[in-house]
Amino acid sequence: MNSAQRADAVIVGGGVIGLTTAVVLAERGLRIRVWARESGEATTSAVAGALWWPYRIRPAELVRGWSLRSLDAYERLAKDPGASGVRMVEGVLGETTLDEARDLVGDRLPDLRAATPGEYGGEGVRARLPLLDMPVHLAYLRRRLEDAGGVVEDRAVSALAEGFEAAPVVVNCTGLGARELVPDPLLTPVRGQLVVVENPGLETWVVSKAADGTMAYVFPQRDRVLLGGTAEDGVWSREPDPAEAAAIVRRCTALRPELAGARVLGHRVGLRPAREAVRLEREEPGEGRALVHNYGHGGAGVTVAWGCAEQAAALVEPGR
Repeated sequence: MNSAQRADAVIVGGGVIGLTTAVVLAERGLRIRVWARESGEATTSAVAGALWWPYRIRPAELVRGWSLRSLDAYERLAKDPGASGVRMVEGVLGETTLDEARDLVGDRLPDLRAATPGEYGGEGVRARLPLLDMPVHLAYLRRRLEDAGGVVEDRAVSALAEGFEAAPVVVNCTGLGARELVPDPLLTPVRGQLVVVENPGLETWVVSKAADGTMAYVFPQRDRVLLGGTAEDGVWSREPDPAEAAAIVRRCTALRPELAGARVLGHRVGLRPAREAVRLEREEPGEGRALVHNYGHGGAGVTVAWGCAEQAAALVEPGR
C-alpha cells in the first residue's frame, strides 16, 4: 500500500502492542498504516527482558485471558525461533507458589512444577515459558505486517486526531505517550534498567525477588544474557545508573555464579507504561470515526500482546 493512499485504520505506536495489533488487522484484510515515533531498538519494547508472565498489569480478571491467548501465539512462533525471536525456555520463577502459578495458567502448562532445592534456594516454580529476543521479534512483526500489505511510517503525532486524515479508525497504541496524547494522567512510568553481558553458557532463566523488594532476573539469549532489573515508580530518566547497574550484576551473579566476570556489552533503560488498568475500549469522536485505545500494559506488554490485539481488532470491526 502506498503511504499516500487512504487506509482502513492507522495504528499510532510502533512497539510490540502497536505492531501486533497491526498484524492482526492486516491479516484480516484491512489496509493498515502504522505511525511510529520510534521503531525497532528505539522503542520501550526493545528494552524488555521479554519473558512471558504477567507483571505489573491489571485487571487480573482480563489479564489471564489475554495472556493465555498470547501464549498460544508464542508457542506457534517458537517453532521458528530464528525468524520470530521466540523460544520456549525452562526456568524458575522465585517467590511463587504452585497454587499461585496455577491460578493464572490452570493446566495450560503441563510441565509446571515446584522448583527443587537444587534449582532454587527458596520457594519457586519451574516452568517452560516463551522468552523473546525483542529486537528480532519486533523486526519479525514488521516483516509480517508488510507481507500482509501494511506499512510502517516514521511519524510523530501531536494529536491522535491527525490519524483521521488517513483513515476512519485510529488505534492508540502509544504506551506512555498516551499520557500527553489522550491526555491520560493515570499513566505513570515505571523505570526498568538492565545490563547486557556475554553469555557464559547459560541456557535457563531465573526470576527472584528479595524480601526488601529488589528483584533480579537472568534471561539468556544465544550470545548474551539480559540481567535485571529495577521497577522505579514515577521515574522518567532513561539514563543508565552505574551504581544500579553494578547492583544488578551483583544480585544476578548471586543467583547464577557462572556470570562472575562476564563481559558487559551494554546497558538498557525503558519506561513501562503503568496504569490502574489497561485501557482497551472504543470511542466514537464523530460520525464515521472511531478511536480505539490499547495501552497501559505496565510490565506485561509482551505477555498480553496477542490477546489484546485480537480484542482491539474486534473493537475496530465491531460487527465482525
